[in-house]
Amino acid sequence: MKIRPLYDRVVIRRNEEEQTTAGGILLPGSAKEKPNQGEVVAVGDGKALDNGEVRALAVKVGDTVVFGQYAGSNTIEVDGEELIIMGESEIYAVVE
Repeated sequence: MKIRPLYDRVVIRRNEEEQTTAGGILLPGSAKEKPNQGEVVAVGDGKALDNGEVRALAVKVGDTVVFGQYAGSNTIEVDGEELIIMGESEIYAVVE
């Protein structure tokens, strides 16, 4: 299944976080924080401005982005994979 977000929305796949600490301690799933980085999987057409024009998004498919810990509370499952849908404004930076 393909997904196409609308307007200024972005679909992100979270990067997997390591299972052990630097000291070699294995972390159970409930003790781990969700990573705040991910890869952009799909982007919308852009933000609709008041004058009717559409401003293109600053991120593109394949970018690695940084977002807040609580950003993107809308998660969906596509082909057995958990993805996050968030607005472009919830993205802090693009990792280059």
